Amino acid sequence: MNSIHLRIPLVTTLAIGSSLAASCAWATNGMSMEAYGARAGGMGGAAMAYDAGNSAVMSNPATLSTLKDGAHRVGVGLTILGPDVKSTGPAEFGSPSTKSDGTSYLMPSISYMTRSGKFTYGAAMLAQGGMGTEYGQAGPGDLFFAGKTAFGATDPDGLGTGVAKLSGREVRSEVGFGRIMAPLAYQVNNQLSIAGQLDFVWATMDIQMDVDGATFADMAFNNNPNVDFGNATGSMIDAFGGAVQGGMVNDVSWARFDFSDNSDFSGEASGTGFAGKLGIFYKVDKKLAIGAAYHTVTQISDLKTSNATVSFGGSGMAFAGGPIDVSGKIDIVDFEWPATLGIGASYQLNKQWMFAGDIRQLFWAEAMKNFQVKFTADANQANPAAANFAGTSVTANFKQDWDDQTVVSLGAQYKPIPKLALRAGVNLSNNPVPDAYLNALFPAIVENHYMAGVGYAFNPNNKIGMALSYAPEVEATNSQNGVTSTHSQLTWRMNYVHSF
Repeated sequence: MNSIHLRIPLVTTLAIGSSLAASCAWATNGMSMEAYGARAGGMGGAAMAYDAGNSAVMSNPATLSTLKDGAHRVGVGLTILGPDVKSTGPAEFGSPSTKSDGTSYLMPSISYMTRSGKFTYGAAMLAQGGMGTEYGQAGPGDLFFAGKTAFGATDPDGLGTGVAKLSGREVRSEVGFGRIMAPLAYQVNNQLSIAGQLDFVWATMDIQMDVDGATFADMAFNNNPNVDFGNATGSMIDAFGGAVQGGMVNDVSWARFDFSDNSDFSGEASGTGFAGKLGIFYKVDKKLAIGAAYHTVTQISDLKTSNATVSFGGSGMAFAGGPIDVSGKIDIVDFEWPATLGIGASYQLNKQWMFAGDIRQLFWAEAMKNFQVKFTADANQANPAAANFAGTSVTANFKQDWDDQTVVSLGAQYKPIPKLALRAGVNLSNNPVPDAYLNALFPAIVENHYMAGVGYAFNPNNKIGMALSYAPEVEATNSQNGVTSTHSQLTWRMNYVHSF
């Protein structure tokens, strides 16, 4: 094998050390969708200061007071999220490339709102986000095929000393967030409305992820001062260190977290909790309105599953029977959705033209400092080779250090006839993910979106809406390993609304 092929896995698979955290990273405005509902989805996501329909439960619930007294409104919707993600190693090492097959994620919603006197209330259920990656089983030349060993002591696969294949097993990730929301809006007077809302939140997660031996050793034993993806501590690490010192382990090729139910609509690990929203909506005059809302950080239990595996591959007597699979349970610790503050305005120029704009601040810095995975091995292990790890635990902390994010949404609506609404808008944001911790598995680096939509009223009681959002390809490079990730996205939104 020539030197350039030898060095490909040495550099590119350093990305795997940070890619575990990617499995919980979504990719629109960081982890947040750029818009909710077809109406806002055609107007850059702006929805703080006009009637955005029942989807106001995800922006400013105070605007629900625009519903007429005695009216009932039912809405159903579907969002189809289509990311296009690719990660490529440095050109000097042959630019090995991996493309995700996870290109379509379905997000349904259903809602009911009614107004009685000054109060508007109801319920809504929404798949807040659903995304992940589907890399399958890596082959030669793939970014996830091989990597550095922990101690650079062996050549187990004929790839060169200190280089080894990874597990060769399925590599995938999937995360879902959902909410059931109960808003209550109150119209104080003809100009002012206020609202409060309680959200029941659930989150699910799958991870099937290899970590190369060098990254495992760096996190567990601080072997490499040139990289810092986080740390791994616990009695399992102590047991592993004892096996190394005792001569049972000569080298480690890879370590692996694995928990997945292989469903497109749920995840193996799950947790539930609550969050809240406060909103205000004020009509300055017949044309101008302003609105603001605050969404609290979620309070979700740790995401848990008792059907998980941590595995190791390497060389030495401990691996005489092949890779060691340790069964146990997983806890994803303190995985929360961040607080959000938004303010916006709308201006009804005339019967045909309406303009809207919002500014939102997403407080990622507090919610995304670290991604923490705790594994506790079962007391009884089916695999005899895993007996020394029975009852032990390991906590892996993957650094994130995201920045807070400012999002600007601008949109316009034009009605050439009363039944037809044409919409267009832009959604502008910065990338909250630091280059040092940009992951190869799923980079949440999308910045700007360009949006268009249409709404049509068949009659006063039945309306449909559709919108398209396009995020042009962006590119970023991990400053620790030189792996470049690209990401573009196409999102479709469709809604049907029935009023009675």
